[in-house]
Parts: sequence; C-alpha cells; structure tokens
Amino acid sequence: MTEDEFDAFYAAAFPRLTGQLAAFTGDREEAQDVVQEAFVRAWDRRGDFLADEAPEAWIRTVAMRLAVSRWRRARRWLELVRRTPPPVSTPGPSPDHPALVAALRQLPTAQRMVIVLHHLCDVSVEQIASETGAPVGTVKARLYRGRAALAKQLTLDEADGADVPVRSRKESGRVG
Repeated sequence: MTEDEFDAFYAAAFPRLTGQLAAFTGDREEAQDVVQEAFVRAWDRRGDFLADEAPEAWIRTVAMRLAVSRWRRARRWLELVRRTPPPVSTPGPSPDHPALVAALRQLPTAQRMVIVLHHLCDVSVEQIASETGAPVGTVKARLYRGRAALAKQLTLDEADGADVPVRSRKESGRVG
C-alpha cells in the first residue's frame, strides 16, 4: 500500500473504526486513542497490507487488543491503589517556614542557590561547585555569607515580633 493509498484508507476507515471501538469501549475518546495507535502500528506495516487484504479488520483487531490491554492495566492499577494504605499524613511546614522563605528571598541569587542546594537538598560543596561552575572556594564563601545574612535576617524578624514563634534558648542555640 502506498502512502497515498494509506492516507485514503485512513480517511475512510478512521471514523467507522472509531464508532465501532466507541461501542466496544463505551468511551469515544478512548476509542479514538486506540484506533489512532492501531493506525500508527499499521503505518509501519503498510507494505504488507495488500497481502493481508483485510487492513480494516487488522486495525480493528489491534485497536480492540489495545483497549483490552488498557483496561487490564487500569484494573491492575486500581487494585494496587485499593491495596495500598493511604499515606500517613505528613505534617505541614513548621511555623518558622514562612520566615525562612522570606529571609531566603532577600539573599542574592547565588547565595540562595548554594544555601538551598547544600542545606535543603543535601548536595555537597564539591557537587555544587560542579553544577554551578563556581570554584569550591566561591561556593564556601557564598555559604558563609548566606548563612550570616540568614541569621541576621531571622534574628531581626524575631526582634521585630514578626510572625515567627518565640523559640526557647535551647532551640535557637543560645544557652545561658
């Protein structure tokens, strides 16, 4: 079958096959998807279609098998979901979270990046240097300056009585 013959066959058969598969699946969009996938597979075999002499039947069979396969996958997924217990509720962000995010936003981008990568993503200084293209010493300097700026900003927020909860001296690292 030539490309032009295949295009003509597609134009004539697609609506008919989609209607048949919609009756089979009960879902017109699903039917369009499986018929389209069957035509994609047929495109690779278009040279063999003259020997088959039943290209529409071949495409209908492939599309029906695809639909059944999708049903089976969906059913297995649903069974898996039903057997899997719901996730344990994860606690929301701590009250310090908004203050930390606000303080991070005030840092220069380079400092914010290394702080987040190192402290939140557990990336080593060497990996950060490799990822950012900055020398290791520069990464260390940015970490140092970023930490100092964060400490200053968070201390100012606490002193201003911002929406940061008062922490005990033990929690904040201040003992005495």
